[in-house]
Amino acid sequence: MVGPARPQIVLFGSSIVQMSFGHGGWGAILSEVYARKADIILRGYYGWNSSRALEVVDQVFPKDAAVQPSLVIVYFGGNDSMAPHSSGLGPHVPLTEYVDNMKKIALHLQSLSDSTRIIFLSSPPVDEAKVRQNQSPYLSEVIRTNDLCKTYSDACVELCQELGLEVVDLFSTFQKADDWKTVCFTDGIHLSAQGSKIVAGEILRVVKEAEWHPSLHWKSMPTEFADDSPYDLVSADGKQTVNSSEWTYFWEEQWD
Repeated sequence: MVGPARPQIVLFGSSIVQMSFGHGGWGAILSEVYARKADIILRGYYGWNSSRALEVVDQVFPKDAAVQPSLVIVYFGGNDSMAPHSSGLGPHVPLTEYVDNMKKIALHLQSLSDSTRIIFLSSPPVDEAKVRQNQSPYLSEVIRTNDLCKTYSDACVELCQELGLEVVDLFSTFQKADDWKTVCFTDGIHLSAQGSKIVAGEILRVVKEAEWHPSLHWKSMPTEFADDSPYDLVSADGKQTVNSSEWTYFWEEQWD
C-alpha cells in the first residue's frame, strides 16, 4: 500500500458505478474533488443486482480488514427493477427481496466500524424509448420502465429512512433537469457527463449537510503535503513562492 494513508471512499454498485470514471463520470469527479484528501476506490460490476452483490459483500468489505472505508456509496436497483424473464433467469429481483438484500448490505457495512458512513443511491429513471431503440441482437429483450424504476427507488429511499442512512433519490432528482431524457444518458440507461454531474453534485451536497464527525466534506479534510515550500512556484514579484496545494481553477466546475 502506498502512503501516506488517506481516508477511503468506496463506490460499490453495478454498471453506473463501474462506468463512473468514463464519459466525464461522477467517480472521476469525486476523485478530482478529493485529490490529496481521500482515495476513491472503485468496486463496480456491470450487470449486477443486489442478490449478486450480497453474495460477495463480505469479500469486498471484509470485517477483519486493517483499514475500513470512511464512506461507502452504494448503487443497486436498476437491474433488479428490470421486468422478470420468462425463463426465471436474469437480473430481476422481486421488490421485497431487493429491499431485504439492500438492508443486509447496509447492516454489513454498518458493522465494519463506528466511523464508516454510508450513502445509498436510488434507481434513476430511464429513457424508455431509447432503451427500446438500443435493444441488443445478442440479448433477450430488456424491459425497463419508469414505473418499475420509481417503485424500486421509492423502496430504497424508504429503507434508508428506516435505517437512518443518507440517500440520494436519483429518480426524483434527474427529472428536475430540463430535457433530462436527452441530457442525462448515453443510451437511455447509463449516464452522460451531465447525468454524472447531477449525481456528483447530490453526493457532495449530502456529504456537506451530513452531521458526521469527523466531516467528510472535501473542504473540511486536510490536504496532503500542503506545507509551504521554497520549491513552490514563484510569485510575480519574484519575492516569494505561492502554495498551489488548494488550487481548483482547473476544475471544469467549481464544486461546493
